[in-house]
Amino acid sequence: MTIGDGGVRFDAHAKVTGAARYPADGVANDALYALVVFSDQPHARMLSMSTSVAEAAEGVVAVITAADVPVNEYGLTKPDQPVLIGVEHTGRSRVPADVSRWEADHIAVIVAETKQQAELAAGFLEVEWEPLPIIDSIEAARTDDVLLHPEDGTNVYHGLVIRKGDMDEAWRSSDVIIEGTYELPHQEHAYLQVESATSWIDDQGRVTVETSGQWTHEDREQIAHALDLPEEEVRVIYAAMGGAFGGKEDMSLQIVMALAAQAVAAKGIERPVHSRWSREESIVGHHKRHRATIHAKLGATSDGKITAVEADVWLDAGAYNYTSNKVLGNAHLCVAGAYEVPNARIDSRCVYTSSVPGGAFRGFGGPQGAFVAETQMNKLAEALGMDPVEIRRKNMLTEGSDGITQAIMPAGVTLPEVIDACAAAMDEPIAPRPFASIASLPPAEAETKTGRGFAAGFKNIGFSFGFPERCEAEIRLHGDSGDDSPSSAEVFHSGAEVGQGVHQAIRQMTAEATGVPLEHVAGTFSDTAFTGDSGSASASRLTWMAGNSILGAAEEAEKAWRDGERPAIGKFRFTPPPTDVLDEQTGAGQPNFAYGYMAQGVDVSVDTGTGIIRVDRVVSTHDVGRAINPNLVKGQVEGAVVQAHGYVLSEDLQVRDGRITNPRLSSYLIPGIGDIPEHVESVILELADPLGPWGARGMAEMPYITYAPAVIAAVHDATGVWIDAFPLTPSRVLAALKKAATGSDPS
Repeated sequence: MTIGDGGVRFDAHAKVTGAARYPADGVANDALYALVVFSDQPHARMLSMSTSVAEAAEGVVAVITAADVPVNEYGLTKPDQPVLIGVEHTGRSRVPADVSRWEADHIAVIVAETKQQAELAAGFLEVEWEPLPIIDSIEAARTDDVLLHPEDGTNVYHGLVIRKGDMDEAWRSSDVIIEGTYELPHQEHAYLQVESATSWIDDQGRVTVETSGQWTHEDREQIAHALDLPEEEVRVIYAAMGGAFGGKEDMSLQIVMALAAQAVAAKGIERPVHSRWSREESIVGHHKRHRATIHAKLGATSDGKITAVEADVWLDAGAYNYTSNKVLGNAHLCVAGAYEVPNARIDSRCVYTSSVPGGAFRGFGGPQGAFVAETQMNKLAEALGMDPVEIRRKNMLTEGSDGITQAIMPAGVTLPEVIDACAAAMDEPIAPRPFASIASLPPAEAETKTGRGFAAGFKNIGFSFGFPERCEAEIRLHGDSGDDSPSSAEVFHSGAEVGQGVHQAIRQMTAEATGVPLEHVAGTFSDTAFTGDSGSASASRLTWMAGNSILGAAEEAEKAWRDGERPAIGKFRFTPPPTDVLDEQTGAGQPNFAYGYMAQGVDVSVDTGTGIIRVDRVVSTHDVGRAINPNLVKGQVEGAVVQAHGYVLSEDLQVRDGRITNPRLSSYLIPGIGDIPEHVESVILELADPLGPWGARGMAEMPYITYAPAVIAAVHDATGVWIDAFPLTPSRVLAALKKAATGSDPS
């Protein structure tokens, strides 16, 4: 048995010793350096750009501009972004390419002998800009006084609705109504490994890019589109990766480095090209978690039964769509919570602004929606004098429940068991600890308040809303012709190893499916030359989808083995049940084929004299269906809790007039070892998903989604004050406490 084995990852030794090769490692000595030049213009029209002085600078091999891009557009779900901003371009673009809409839009790629020479040449670019008005907020965008993308005719470019039941009657039958407006912040991914790539033309003439990302085949598709090449003439390889969290789902260096490889080869130069961003370039240059404004209204009877949910969700897409239209879908579903809601009116919208783009980030819209839903539920419990756990038991989704989109929930709803397990674990006491404040002096005893919060939720597993979900695997079984069973196996899979341990899980599942000992299973991963389309390392889908593809490939390989083929090769493309595009008028339809369920309890201490919050304990409870590797599951839980901890308590990205003003880790404060929760308890349930491989469910995002509302509820329990925006920096906490004490806004 290899499923359920929590053994050490096969890549652990290389990663802890430094032997693992990341995209910035092992660069050839003869590699040229490519510098990507940002526009530094949040909103401006390029009137002219002269590159002649830069091209003549010492060491410069090529200066690539918009005129060199065959199809000057890209975008994961909507091609609304030019590869390079420029006055001269091919015209093959659905979006005007002479306008910079983001300070990190690219205007040129300078290829030189050294980084220093490329940087010097960048200073020789002569660019003339016409400044255009800044759209600095969701509210300003909604007026359409200034259009960021005039070709769309509006800044409010994508929307979803839910219309369920009779809202007028629902409000008449409500004994209590909870209403609030919630502000959700940006968040920076802050992965350890910043963006880096090397490109070249391989021995089969393919434009090759080695980088880090989350979906090799989608990267290849976007590169091929921009370069106007058949996909088979592009190769994408992922090296070891130091984190992604959704931040590497969209393009950064992939397309421009492919252009650089082409430009160098066109000059008859057979040398690779390398590029890497600084931390500041990374923070400025890739998308963030979406900021949002959500107004919500919740009705219930006096015994705590939900009667109605109403919500207006406004998601700030920033300058370009990236995955905003898909992220909106998750926020749209989650804002009603994991509850039976008989009546609903939900309107959700994406808007363009002159800000850093919003995109994929762990939870993918779920944290924004769940924060509102769970805070509303906790406020309802307080208004009715009910226990927060009991009010959830009264309303939670169960097997056969009708979901918010008027479709029966997919089989395997285990929210009741998850909530009960979390509540039971929270009843187990832990020893109290003195407040280890980061302030210079410990707080006075009277100023330390303690509180407890609870939240529960759900999150889709796999792609949603009719997207053609799939995952491919290939298995080769080796052995002698007379052997009854194979002696070794190879698995070929594109699933991206973003730090979560999926390559270990893939090897374990291959061993289990083939009967080959784990130590005799080898893997070839994330290289489009050898591995089929696995889909993305996102949506808590990869283990679930990969496992099903491996089971199919193993079955095909075993057939070939019985037929005497050596090696016996099995290829399989797994396709899960289809999902629906939601009805435009009612929002009805089946948006997902599987879900994961979670609940969290949090204990906090609040120093009311300084506003400092310490999270003393987290109980994070999850039904994972079947833990392929329990240690990896626990690592995902603890990692997600720490990342969510930064989101709710300290990470405060500042954007003014379209520019990030704190693009360094010295001023954008991710949690350090002394800041994280004192005690994290992972409660793992294994209640099989009917469709999951060996019953497994996806779970990577789930521990993140409910953390913010649980902390907010705990702070309220400690102080009596609800805070509807975060991060909960000491100054924000003190301001909220002062406002509650005086009844006035301290600002």
